[in-house]
Amino acid sequence: MNQISIQRDYYLQKLIDRKDNGMIKVITGIRRCGKSYLLFQLFYDYLIQSGVKQDQIITVALDDDMFVEYRDPGKLSAYIREKINTSDPYYVLIDEVQYAISREELKNPEEIRLYNVLNGLMRLRNVDIYVTGSNSKMLTKDVLTVFRGRGDEIKVYPLSFREYYAFVGGDKSDAYEEYALYGGMPLVLSQKRNADKMNYLKSLFEEVYFKDISERYDIELPQVLEELMDDLCSSIGSLTNASKIENTLKSVKSIKVSSNTIGTYLNYLVESFLFARAKRYDVKGKKHFAYPLKYYCTDVGLRNARLNFRQQEETHLMENIIFNELLCRDCSVDVGVVEIVETRDGKRTKKQCEIDFVVNFGTKKYYIQSALNADQPEKLSAELRPLKGAKDFFKKIIITKTNAKAWTDDDGILHLGLYEFLLNERALDL
Repeated sequence: MNQISIQRDYYLQKLIDRKDNGMIKVITGIRRCGKSYLLFQLFYDYLIQSGVKQDQIITVALDDDMFVEYRDPGKLSAYIREKINTSDPYYVLIDEVQYAISREELKNPEEIRLYNVLNGLMRLRNVDIYVTGSNSKMLTKDVLTVFRGRGDEIKVYPLSFREYYAFVGGDKSDAYEEYALYGGMPLVLSQKRNADKMNYLKSLFEEVYFKDISERYDIELPQVLEELMDDLCSSIGSLTNASKIENTLKSVKSIKVSSNTIGTYLNYLVESFLFARAKRYDVKGKKHFAYPLKYYCTDVGLRNARLNFRQQEETHLMENIIFNELLCRDCSVDVGVVEIVETRDGKRTKKQCEIDFVVNFGTKKYYIQSALNADQPEKLSAELRPLKGAKDFFKKIIITKTNAKAWTDDDGILHLGLYEFLLNERALDL
């Protein structure tokens, strides 16, 4: 990682907790977010320090040209089994396993030979397996079925602001502004000049993500995929669906494409971890709406780079950063919809209001509003209205971009400063 050392203690502990649990550890996440560093350096070093000998750790980086021949599952199996020659415990670390899965095999996951190889290795009682992958379709959805319930997924995200700040230090607000501009892709921190950071992030989209998706899925309409990326980046946090995007492309770009194709391409972008989506949830009816959905970029720096750093809507960037932070904390996140009844001039009217995030974490549930500022009474009242309209006993929180200490108002709503939320993993329970 260009000689910089970033601690990913949260994820490292997850691997340590799962060590020797009899399952295949599947580490997923967008490419270049630090999965390889986590597995091949941090976890590798942990194994060595805990007394494991070097020849008991078998590493294979399938995206490295030195290991190209082992993209063939049969050769990969032979290579690994050849190194297992004692009854001592062995730790097998395989990076970017999607390279060992062909496009044809993807059409029928039950036929993916790599899974048979990994299942076969798991039958050796002295073998503990860890793999990384950058596409959920070939991993997450298939793990539970093909690994017969022996797949254990660990999701890794770009650096959270807490991880970022632990590395850069200094003034919190200055660090946040830098983070909101360049995001948390780890190698950004090795770039000294702003121009180099921008160029690196732009190249990730063009040279890594776009090519990966195009080649993996044999994209027939690359221009549509490009336009779709641009549209999602420029409208993060806005409700959308395939039909709406179809109409926009037709009217604004004169591009004719079916909503089915757009829906398929949207799935590809989510499966490649470039974007995450949040469903709308009816707070009172306790049910999800099928559409429209909200899409958030996995890293705001990538989002800004895709738009050539032209659209810096601070409100939307803050909302995206909060959403990503909640995912990093293993929360399930929806967009809340609450119906509010108001009486004016003797007439009752119903109005649907939005709660930015309905958050589930284990048995806990939180309603969260993201507000860049709420220093005016009218603005604060508007932000609090959906929270008050929920009328239940779950915790309600408003996060504003301030350094203020957390406090609770007369309605039981927690007012939380952005930096407190991002830097204190227990902030929601203050």
